Amino acid sequence: MLSAKVSSPFFLIIFLLFRCSFSLTNSTSDILYDIYPFIRVFKNGTIQRFIGQDFALQDLIPQLGFTPKMSLYLHQITSISQPESTCPEPPPPPPPPLHPQTPLLVYFHGGGFFTESAFSPTYHRHLNSLVARARVIAVSVNYRLAPEHLLPIAYQDSWLALKWTFSHSRGNNAGQEPWLRKYADFRRVYLGGDSAGGNIANQIAIRVGLDPEIKVNGMFLNCPYFLGKKNESAGNNGYAETQLEKLWLYAYPNSSGLDDPLVNPVMDPTLKRVGCKRVLVYVAEKDVLRVRGWRYKEALEREVGGKEK
Repeated sequence: MLSAKVSSPFFLIIFLLFRCSFSLTNSTSDILYDIYPFIRVFKNGTIQRFIGQDFALQDLIPQLGFTPKMSLYLHQITSISQPESTCPEPPPPPPPPLHPQTPLLVYFHGGGFFTESAFSPTYHRHLNSLVARARVIAVSVNYRLAPEHLLPIAYQDSWLALKWTFSHSRGNNAGQEPWLRKYADFRRVYLGGDSAGGNIANQIAIRVGLDPEIKVNGMFLNCPYFLGKKNESAGNNGYAETQLEKLWLYAYPNSSGLDDPLVNPVMDPTLKRVGCKRVLVYVAEKDVLRVRGWRYKEALEREVGGKEK
C-alpha cells in the first residue's frame, strides 16, 4: 500500500489529468466554428484569434527618418498583446523630404475579414517600407472585423475611410489632417490591398466608378481573396481550400454563397464600373486561390478592355 505522503501527489496528478481531459473534451464540444489558423469561436461568445493581434509599438517601427502618423480609427483598440520576437529587418533608405503633390495610396489590409489590423507589425512595417521606397503618402484603413462585425461592415467602413480621405481635397482647410491637405496629390490616388484587402479594394473601386466626386488612378491587388462554387483552386490542399471558403461563409452568413458577386467578381454585373484606369493583379505560385486571380483579370479584360503587360 502506498503511504499517504506518496499516494496524495499521485492521486492529485491523476485527478488533474482527468479534469484536464474532461475540460478539453467539454471545450471542444462548445466550439461554434473553427477556422484554423485564423480564428476559433465558441458558443458562449468567446473569440480566439491565432494571428494578427499584435500591435505595432514604437520600437517595432523601422527607422525611416520620420515618425509615422496613426490617426484614422474606425473602431477602438481595446487590448494590446506583447510583440513577437522577430529578427530585425534592415531599414529601407530614408525617404526624401515630402513636398506638395505627393501620390497617395489608400491601403486595405488582409486577414480573411477576421484577423489583422492596420496596426499589426506585419502591415505597419509593410506600409512604412512601401512609403519610403515608393515615395508616396499612405492611408492604412483599419476596418472592423468579423465575427463581431459581420460583412458587409468591412466594405462600408472602407468606403467611409476613402470618403474621409478625399474630404481633404476640397481646400479651405477641409478635413482633419493637415498633412493630407498639405502633401497629398488627389490627382494621383491609388488603391491597394492583399488577400481580403484586395477583395475590398476591388469593391471600393467599383463604388468609385459610381461617385463623380472621387477619382482614382489605379489599383493593385496582391493575391486577392476571390472564391466561387466551381472548383478552380490550385494544387491539392483541400484543407486550405475548405478553411478559405469557411472564412467567407461565416464572415457573411447572409451572402448568397461562394458565387456572391462580392467574393466572385466574375459573377458581378457591376465589374465594368471599376473606377480606375489601371489595375495590377499579383498571384502567387503556391496560393490555392491563384486561379481565381487569373479569372478576375480575364473578366476585367472582357468588361473594360486592357491587356497584360
